[in-house]
Amino acid sequence: MKKIEFNITINAPREKVWNALWEDKNYRKWTSAFAEGSNAQSDWKEGSKVHFNDGKGNGMYSIIETKIGNTQMTFRHLGEIKDGKETPGTWGESRESYFLTENNGKTDLKVELDTLPDWEGYMNETFPKALALLKEIAEK
Repeated sequence: MKKIEFNITINAPREKVWNALWEDKNYRKWTSAFAEGSNAQSDWKEGSKVHFNDGKGNGMYSIIETKIGNTQMTFRHLGEIKDGKETPGTWGESRESYFLTENNGKTDLKVELDTLPDWEGYMNETFPKALALLKEIAEK
């Protein structure tokens, strides 16, 4: 597993960026950079399960390991979803974390994620596109 990091400054307060990240309609928009039809199913409580879906019955399932409102969300990925069914992952437990800090009405968002070498290129290419969409949503 390799940890990679992405950073973006968004001209909006933390609360607005948080809502852009996790509200369903916004989440679907910015994650469309990864797969059209992307969505997440969860009650969004710390310790709860999340199904990250690609809109075609595939994706990942995770646990919300840490949730500090408007500040941090960390997912521990457990496995894949194939044809709508959970299957344990072969990559071990990887994490994906979002950290928000506000300075003078602007929010710095840092994303850290563990990835396999085979996925590193895809993430390095696609995550900046997704964050650009997120910035657009939050700054409206």
